Amino acid sequence: MFKNTLDNKRYYTLNYFYRKTFHSKVFKVSLNGGFSCPNIDGTVGYGGCIFCHNGSGVSTENSNLIEQFNEVKDTLHKKWPEAKYIGYFQVNTNTYDRVDRLRERYERILKLDNVIGLNIATRSDAISDEVLEYLKDLNKRTFLTIELGLQSMHDTTLKLINRGHDLKNFEECVQKLKAANINVVVHIINGLPYETEEMMLETAKYLNKLHIDGIKIHMLHIIKNTPLAAMYEREKFHILTKEEYIDIVIKQLEYLNEDIVIHRITGDPIKEELVAPTWLLKKFCVLNDIDKEMVRRDTYQGKKIPN
Repeated sequence: MFKNTLDNKRYYTLNYFYRKTFHSKVFKVSLNGGFSCPNIDGTVGYGGCIFCHNGSGVSTENSNLIEQFNEVKDTLHKKWPEAKYIGYFQVNTNTYDRVDRLRERYERILKLDNVIGLNIATRSDAISDEVLEYLKDLNKRTFLTIELGLQSMHDTTLKLINRGHDLKNFEECVQKLKAANINVVVHIINGLPYETEEMMLETAKYLNKLHIDGIKIHMLHIIKNTPLAAMYEREKFHILTKEEYIDIVIKQLEYLNEDIVIHRITGDPIKEELVAPTWLLKKFCVLNDIDKEMVRRDTYQGKKIPN
């Protein structure tokens, strides 16, 4: 049996982390807090990242936050009545607002029964000093995780995808959050246009040196009616095959310390919106094939980290 897993996977699973930390089944409940993004409203850019299908405008709350939460929680509660919950502010940039507006939304969720923490998805250029002070206070009162989108460590790629910030900005943000003992999870995307395998491995190695707490690994998927879709139609850049993706993910895991929690290892595209690659629609096949290939190679997370 490998460390940091309940089902003999060869990497540190999120389910194991939650069980070890809270001694309970834990679910993240995705929420739309009605926030915008500095890369949509013109603060740093317009249109968002080229893969973003929300780039045409501000995403608004589709319902009351409590209603959103309860819609998910009520379904889960029937099967796991003793479960605990983490409010996951997921849509757009969830620290991009005045502190009083952030406080009003966050605290509303924290008051709910069996909510033990918050995951807040954001950007490194959207955490002001004032917001950081509030996050420090939150971190003393609940289990707080900040999820930062990076996608790639390479500034040439960040510029190509219209990210709106550079690596230096990201690194400074991580250092501030870690200095405050706030958990940091970083999102990366494999298969971004014109990136080589070595570039993707360099991103994993770089993040490992920053002592992040967790990582989400995504495969680039092209969504209809996005700048990326237009770019793909025009340039037909290479999209990773399933076999290439699996190979790269396993190599990335080998370069990540065994104490970094793997929050995600593939994506969940919506079939009706997806242009490519269609193999991503079979999520559990991808997960199973990663497991099988790691067994075949007799490898595991952290294998290539020097002792």
